[in-house]
Amino acid sequence: MDPKVVPITKSKPPQADKVTDAGEEITPDVQAALDYHEDGTPGKIAIVPTKPVTTQRDLSLAYSPGVAEPCREIHKRRSAVNRYTARRNLVAVISNGTAVLGLGDIGPYAAKPVMEGKAVLFKRFADIDVFDIEIDAKDPEVLIETVSALEPTFGGINLEDIKAPECFIVEKALKMRMGIPVFHDDQHGTAIITAAALLNCCQLQERETADLKVVCIGAGASAIACMDLWIELGVKRENIIMTDSRGVIRDGRAGVNQYKAPFARPVDDLRHTLADAMKDADVMIGLSSGGTVPVEMVESMGPKPVIFALANPDPEIPYDDAVAARPDAIVATGRSDFPNQVNNVLGFPFIFRGALDVAATAINDEMKLAAARALADLAREPVPQDVIEAYGGESIEYGARYIIPKPFDARVLPWVSTAVAEAAMATGVAQEPVDVEEYRARLTRKAGL
Repeated sequence: MDPKVVPITKSKPPQADKVTDAGEEITPDVQAALDYHEDGTPGKIAIVPTKPVTTQRDLSLAYSPGVAEPCREIHKRRSAVNRYTARRNLVAVISNGTAVLGLGDIGPYAAKPVMEGKAVLFKRFADIDVFDIEIDAKDPEVLIETVSALEPTFGGINLEDIKAPECFIVEKALKMRMGIPVFHDDQHGTAIITAAALLNCCQLQERETADLKVVCIGAGASAIACMDLWIELGVKRENIIMTDSRGVIRDGRAGVNQYKAPFARPVDDLRHTLADAMKDADVMIGLSSGGTVPVEMVESMGPKPVIFALANPDPEIPYDDAVAARPDAIVATGRSDFPNQVNNVLGFPFIFRGALDVAATAINDEMKLAAARALADLAREPVPQDVIEAYGGESIEYGARYIIPKPFDARVLPWVSTAVAEAAMATGVAQEPVDVEEYRARLTRKAGL
């Protein structure tokens, strides 16, 4: 039951207009968010029929006796399930609530609003239907058994907000056991968007990825996935310094598990602290917590640095501080109120759209790289006026303040989904290939372009 609210008394701070019966303040912004989720029909998603059910004949076709006919066809040929049911366009967003946004281990019930939100984004940006599934289990084996048993229902699995290292175990096992795409967005979504941003930083600064000296602050799921994909782009593993709360990850150091170990520096590497690592670095990517990078560290970086401070809501270093300290830098954050927002919504809806439309059995590295390159290429194109108006009317042009497309750019759908579908076909994971040009044209129409 929702807590009862009472009017704020004069003794309460002016920014809070209500309090719970436990004495916790409810500010106007908090109340607006609660009202948004509660008013009308609670939550953010619903199921609606896609066929008419208004007459007795409609009912007889939708259920008994008519429903027996597609059942018979699917029983004879399993692939017919994609022809006669919603499975082809249905994704499961699955979480156990152990690593939710910046909230941590809040459990599966409290994670549900986030999973419903993810469902809304799938539908809004790529017209993909979603069932959000919250599982009350922390044991990786229980998650693996539960999720793998759902394969008859879904065309794809989007894992969400499962803490490391369990997320690595679960995703790897499910990818091996299931014949549909399995994608942990906390890992690969961030990796794909940052890869696109990095490609354009290199293009703008006339650099080669192989020459970059990279500092990765954080060693969790998204950090490791980002570095793995950046290596696929050409960044050299030996040029990456990864740090965690104990400092630089080094051979023999305590707390270096099997997932961090591939990024461990040699024992004789004299760089032990984050400050040591940042000196003369070309790229800093932060996937840790707010306020961990003082201005002095940014000042110590090499010429024309790239700074991706992605902790949310508070970056490792505030955008304005980074730009003031290094006017020659290209800076990105995870925030929407500054240029170059790294937002996963640029990735997962369109990656799944392309994968589902060719009945892909997996989302492989080639498909991820295709998505990253498509996003990078799109950012170099002139920005349509409707996108400019959606973001306040100020000019948006490819450069240091615009290295990745905006989420409300409708062109992302045909650009990214087509690239993903094409990569799926080229790598042999597409079960139902499409004509690329016809497919691009179909998505362009779907996007209203």
